[in-house]
Amino acid sequence: MSAAARDEIVYVQRGGVGVVGAGPVAATKEFSRETLTMVRNFHRTFPQYQETPLVQLPALAAELGLGGIWIKDESKRFNLNSFKVLGGAYAVARYLGDRLGIAPEELSFARLNAPDARSELGTVNFVTATDGNHGRAVAWSARELGHRAVVFMPKGSSPHRVANIEKEGAEVHVTEGNYDETIRVARAYMEKHGGVIVQDTSWEGYQDIPLWIMQGYAVVLDEVADQLDAAGVQHPDVAFLQAGVGSFAGGAAAAIAERYRDKRPCVAVVEPAAAACYYESVRISDGEPHDIGGELDSIMAGLACGEPNRLAWPILRDHADLYFAVADSVSAAAMRVLAQPRGGDEALVAGESAVAGLGIVLALAHARQNGGAEAAAKAEAVWQALGLGPESQVLVVSTEGDTDPDHYRRILSEGLYPAAWERT
Repeated sequence: MSAAARDEIVYVQRGGVGVVGAGPVAATKEFSRETLTMVRNFHRTFPQYQETPLVQLPALAAELGLGGIWIKDESKRFNLNSFKVLGGAYAVARYLGDRLGIAPEELSFARLNAPDARSELGTVNFVTATDGNHGRAVAWSARELGHRAVVFMPKGSSPHRVANIEKEGAEVHVTEGNYDETIRVARAYMEKHGGVIVQDTSWEGYQDIPLWIMQGYAVVLDEVADQLDAAGVQHPDVAFLQAGVGSFAGGAAAAIAERYRDKRPCVAVVEPAAAACYYESVRISDGEPHDIGGELDSIMAGLACGEPNRLAWPILRDHADLYFAVADSVSAAAMRVLAQPRGGDEALVAGESAVAGLGIVLALAHARQNGGAEAAAKAEAVWQALGLGPESQVLVVSTEGDTDPDHYRRILSEGLYPAAWERT
């Protein structure tokens, strides 16, 4: 990805052979409002459940020449600092419910913790690979429902993230490989020792659990839609969805397509430049997903994945519009802006994988106003491709808080990874 290595932001628009006009559009019926209501109803049975806030930033929107900026703050989710538990808990519950013969619409925290359910199931070992948030979610969900987890993490994982997973009662192993290689280690462990693998990516013969995870993640967008309705906003005009393996972005894009059938917002997929498998797949433009290898080194650890989820790929191929590959500086700049808000805007804690979409908007706005002629023209072209303007309502899902607190503090206090526009 030479262009992404040189530039802070590169993008490709949906189009070309195999991407547009190459057959039926991927179905999104598994993410209907009825299905997501069922999933939300299950989540509501947990004592810790509450909707996370959707925060409006009017001062920042005015500064950037936009109608509104809305940040969905997933750092408040179940006191776990990330949205991931929505998928992990639902997938674990669906698996247990199937074992017990409980219909999906009848699943509940109390039913799965009932003495007869515990007795019939015994202790199930749930196995997963993670950069941090997903593993913590699976470990928490397994413990809350009376079971245990074994979690594998890639080389270089944050010690704080490892400790957080261990605090949930899981057995944790750090491997010598990257994220995608660590998934293969987890699968090998499961095949040797038994258990149930809970992964938010799919492969041949393994699709049910990844789908349940994606449906759990899609609840975030279902909540957003209701919250925007309550605020008098019919729909977002642009939604930035970050992608690692693509399960969150795929579930969210499907929920958006189902909810806003008459006027779908522009959907922008955002990835780290070092691990931009969706960007590369759309750039190649043959309609197929393409894996990328290497170290996948990025501060956006939750997005450092090189192999697209084959369930998410067709959804994002057909129901997203632009695909961005961004430098770490784009994420870090947005983290600083949210922590040091404009005017009366609320301060927000957003982690490294949380708000690169906002960083794109910040970088584009600065280049349009303060860049040289060439930079301003390039930024204007992207601004128009996103459909941004003075009435635009922009949605960013802040998917995690400070999951590595020491690194988060350094990004703020030391100005690590400065963006080009911050240096001018």
